[in-house]
Amino acid sequence: MNNVFVYCELEGTKVADVSLELLTKGRKLANQLNCQLEAILAGEHLAGVEAQVLPYGVDRVHVFDAPGLFPYTSLPHADILINLFKEEQPQICLMGATVIGRDLGPRVSSALTSGLTADCTALEIGSHEDKKAGKSYENLLYQIRPAFGGNIVATIVNPEHRPQMATVREGVMKKEVLDPNYQGEVICHEVAKYVPETDFVVKVIDRHVEQAKHNLKGAPIVVAGGYGMGSKEGFDMLFELAKELHAEVGASRAAVDAGFCEHDRQIGQTGVTVRPKLYIACGISGQIQHIAGMQDAGIIISVNNDPNAPINTIADYVINGSVEEVIPKMIKYYKKNSK
Repeated sequence: MNNVFVYCELEGTKVADVSLELLTKGRKLANQLNCQLEAILAGEHLAGVEAQVLPYGVDRVHVFDAPGLFPYTSLPHADILINLFKEEQPQICLMGATVIGRDLGPRVSSALTSGLTADCTALEIGSHEDKKAGKSYENLLYQIRPAFGGNIVATIVNPEHRPQMATVREGVMKKEVLDPNYQGEVICHEVAKYVPETDFVVKVIDRHVEQAKHNLKGAPIVVAGGYGMGSKEGFDMLFELAKELHAEVGASRAAVDAGFCEHDRQIGQTGVTVRPKLYIACGISGQIQHIAGMQDAGIIISVNNDPNAPINTIADYVINGSVEEVIPKMIKYYKKNSK
């Protein structure tokens, strides 16, 4: 009762990385609240899948294993969470801000009349005082996300209704195994008690899953370009530099909107979140939306002709100069020294 729950997405029998990241964060939140961490697995042929989540400090795993639960469809998964939450009364529920999470989260929160904050960049536990109502609340979930186009960072609380629900994009939280031998309880539920037969009216006949063309999220080095690169041809320099560094190329939203680079390389609040060892920002001003997607990089190098660019305030090293002048010199240097 009143525990922290994480809905775990599955691709076949593999738990999604975003869910493992949320289990890591969920464990920390549960420790602060002095409660248990629970995970939900819903799919087909799930024998042994709990072994993927238990090492992250999960105390209880709720397994729903039945034909029709994979691939994901809205109705049965929504009813599983709604009916399970009515029984268990969790205080917090976390899920990925993915295609599935964005479909499932609102359905569940609406049915339970709870709140839901989408695309959180941080989750913390704290207190809240409602001065108008004269009430104080302890141990609330701070759901933190950029708001008003990224001009402010909002902290959202849900004092009265439960569960407190939040979605988080992949890469925002760190994924860390707590104990490879962590022991937790595994509960195999009878799906029919939670899901009416009519929920399975939609059947997936065929499904096409396309692999990403690059590994931006897992790259140890990222070379990213902004609107300051000037053109698609300007980005060709970045691809050449990335080739020498064995890096991946990313882009700011402004560069993507201008057509300089593909959308799937966009880094930031509305793109992907990366945590490389080295991040080279070229011609990027550093709006808060972009910084939200790369601020946890190990070392940040900024190449910019504006000494007052916001990104320079978080950069470890700043190269003040035009990208047209600096990047060819970097390419020439790395070509010379990589032989």
